[in-house]
Amino acid sequence: MKKVSIWVSAMRLRTLPLSISGIVLASCLAAYNGVFNWLIFSLAILTTLSFQILSNLANDYGDGVKGTDNNGRIGPERAIQTGEITPAKMFNAIKINVLVSIGLAFLLVFVAFRSQHFLLTLLFFALGILSVVAAIKYTVGNNAYGYKGLGDVYVFVFFGLVSVIGCYVLYAKTVDHVVFLPAITVGLLSAAVLNLNNMRDIESDRLSNKITLVVKLGIKNARKYHLFLVISAIVLSALFGILYYTSIFNLIYFIAYIPLILHIKTVIKNKDSKLLDPELKKVALTTVLLSILMGVGHLL
Repeated sequence: MKKVSIWVSAMRLRTLPLSISGIVLASCLAAYNGVFNWLIFSLAILTTLSFQILSNLANDYGDGVKGTDNNGRIGPERAIQTGEITPAKMFNAIKINVLVSIGLAFLLVFVAFRSQHFLLTLLFFALGILSVVAAIKYTVGNNAYGYKGLGDVYVFVFFGLVSVIGCYVLYAKTVDHVVFLPAITVGLLSAAVLNLNNMRDIESDRLSNKITLVVKLGIKNARKYHLFLVISAIVLSALFGILYYTSIFNLIYFIAYIPLILHIKTVIKNKDSKLLDPELKKVALTTVLLSILMGVGHLL
């Protein structure tokens, strides 16, 4: 039983709700336009969760073997860092997860497009492979892009654009203008979560030569960048509500602005990056809440 709990911990379940927020939002938009499909929704959720778990295991492995996860790290201890899982066992788990992720992605694409949309099928097959590679290369290998300040780009693209726009295309087989502002909003807030993580770990990352965007910017500019991400997400999501307004219920997601505004005040006042760890969960869960309410509100 202890081994199971160790592996569950390594999968970092608290990161999973954020990963599916874009799927839920895109599915609501698809339902509004009459193209929703429960089987596609289920497979999209499973595929996304598989990608996120793969990314979490790969991050544990990559940071663990590089020595980035050490006693100087502020966040939760990782499995390789504590010695509870060996690098070899983690690597084997990653290989199994790669197979599961690719299998789910291919099944999802087949169910969505079958033989009727050949070009979209090729595009999404390629996107599935790219997602697997991106999940692994974030911290694994000598050219890991997470060590070159490119992690924010990955999160914005895959958690925002690919998650929302890509999922909507699985349903509708075409792109609709309604998805762009929600996709950017989710991408910005997801990048904000990563930025919080990197602000918290700036000292240990710098000492481990993990050059995140925060390390490049410095903590003062990283705070300004963070405020830009969160405020831009609020403005763009509000613009979405105005442009597609049909009922006051559409704007129910404005409730999520309350914790975001409180979060902004916390970041502005904060002088110690070590105290930012509790804000990670707040922003991640608020992003999930905003995504759900934005999607449901669009249906009302």
